[in-house]
Amino acid sequence: MSIFTFTEPTIALEHFKMNRSFYALVISDLRMPVINGIQLLKTVKDLNPRVRTVLMTAFDVEDKLFQEYSKKEIINGLAQKPIHLGDLLAQVSTQLHDFELQKQQPLIEIK
Repeated sequence: MSIFTFTEPTIALEHFKMNRSFYALVISDLRMPVINGIQLLKTVKDLNPRVRTVLMTAFDVEDKLFQEYSKKEIINGLAQKPIHLGDLLAQVSTQLHDFELQKQQPLIEIK
C-alpha cells in the first residue's frame, strides 16, 4: 500500500487522474484553494466510482450539496477536526474494509 499526500488540490487531482485505478481511498479537506473538498471528491468519484472518499473539516457541514453527495455515496465519510489519531485510523480502516467488500460487487453507477 502506498500513501500520497498533497498540499495543492490541483496537483492531487492530476495524480489521481493518472493513477485512478490504484487508489482505494481519498481524504480531502473541505477548504482548499482553487477547488474545495466537495468538488474534488465529486471529480474523484466521476473518475473512479469505486474509490472511497472522506471529507475532513473543522466546520459544521449543513450544505445541501454535501447532504446530496453523502446520500449518493459520493462522499463516504466525514472526519470532524480536530480528529484524534485513533478516530482517523478507525475511519480509514472502515473505508478500506468497505472498499474491499465493494470490489466483490458489480459496479452500479447512481447519478
